[in-house]
Amino acid sequence: MSLRKGLIIFILLAFGMGAVIIFRSVDKYTIHSLLAANKPKLLLALLAVFCAWVCDAGRFCALARAAHEYVSFPLGIALTWLNYFGSAVTPMQSGGGPFQVYALYRRNIPVGKGIAITLMRTMLTILILTLAVPAAVFFDPDILEGSKFLKGLVFYVFIVILAVWGFVAFTVIKPEVIKKFSRVIVMWLRRFNFMTSNRRVIKIFQWLDREIDNYILNFRLAFNTGKLWVAVAVILSVLHLLSLFTVLPVLMSAVGLPFRYAQTIAVQAVFMFILYFVPTPGASGVAEGGGALLYSVLMPENMAGVMSLICRFFTDYISIFMGVVVVIRMLGWGVSENLHKGASPESEALRQNEHN
Repeated sequence: MSLRKGLIIFILLAFGMGAVIIFRSVDKYTIHSLLAANKPKLLLALLAVFCAWVCDAGRFCALARAAHEYVSFPLGIALTWLNYFGSAVTPMQSGGGPFQVYALYRRNIPVGKGIAITLMRTMLTILILTLAVPAAVFFDPDILEGSKFLKGLVFYVFIVILAVWGFVAFTVIKPEVIKKFSRVIVMWLRRFNFMTSNRRVIKIFQWLDREIDNYILNFRLAFNTGKLWVAVAVILSVLHLLSLFTVLPVLMSAVGLPFRYAQTIAVQAVFMFILYFVPTPGASGVAEGGGALLYSVLMPENMAGVMSLICRFFTDYISIFMGVVVVIRMLGWGVSENLHKGASPESEALRQNEHN
């Protein structure tokens, strides 16, 4: 699936589900509440989004320092927006990584370290949600009460998370197995004439060994000499999620809806936990419809749908738009298309150098 096609699917699913939600749930009370919304509180919701960007950018900077690399704060902001854009055009929100790794590679950070930095950033978020969701369900079991579908999704995501953590641990403990597996894939590709030169195969083997070593080195540095920076990244990860989760209660307050702050955080933690593993580009469609379903725990149904859309606009759509700007200005659409199709950051950088 091309980059353009992924973006089109995201937009169609988001707008299509949004239209369904508005048609089925909006009434006179909904319109009256929206028109009477407190404007300063809407700005406060936007400020919460800005704080989330700052925390996420700071997390990139801290994880880079833990790996003995340097990422400036403006680059951290760009990486944050790139992640939103990449996640919006790929299933399972998995596409942000290649864009981030390439941007880091252009700043002379090795691919292996770039992969480890971006992976640690994602895994920190997943770890916090993994701990927060059981706690949320335990303290407020009504979140999943009466919805076998949501209970099934939470169970499914827990299985996926355990598998992901198991794989990451395996790559760190047994890097030689990963190297052998990578060589097998290269030789398998060679059988299908993807590469015919022995010299090219040897170079690929050397590059894989070097980048896997960088990947492992990054984890070892992070949990040895970089412990303080990892701790900073953990704190910023918590603040990042709290900032995002604050948007909904602020929006509810803006339209005069009562809320319990802890409950809104618990519901959103469960929701984000699920969205990380939805197979549509950027979780589009499911994010809007699922929000309308889940937020009905917090507010009347005639407000849940439209509040889901507004919250999604603040927390995701703005960031995705900024990501599009960064992709065009920082990487270029052609480079981004190649990365989206699976080109490695190093090969894409070499291609650009040859072009220049």
